[in-house]
Amino acid sequence: MGANYSDLVERSPKSSQILLTFHSTAKWKAYFDASKQKNKLMIIDFTATRCVPCKYMKPVIREFATKYTDVEFIKLDVDELLEVAQAFQVQAMPTFILIKKGKVVEKVLINQSDARHKNLVIDKNL
Repeated sequence: MGANYSDLVERSPKSSQILLTFHSTAKWKAYFDASKQKNKLMIIDFTATRCVPCKYMKPVIREFATKYTDVEFIKLDVDELLEVAQAFQVQAMPTFILIKKGKVVEKVLINQSDARHKNLVIDKNL
């Protein structure tokens, strides 16, 4: 499904898991609307090019994508998709929104030092 909508698909090392990145609100909306039919957990990583902590989180997200192959990982740049970030009430980065069937089940602010402990957040929402 992702290849039809995403602007960029990045495969994680040592995994077939895909990290999807969107650069267009229209493509994001089409993908998000289609995902509402699935019972699959989606984790949106709200990031920004200018955000230093976000850069440190990149390997952690790849690690999560390798571990949680049944979860969809999405990366959205708040500077490119500001209205999407506003719709999810993102006020700081990095912010992670966990969604199932189109509904927010968890909103988490993570830094690198406590990111590895956030496995529990993902596990409880699978």
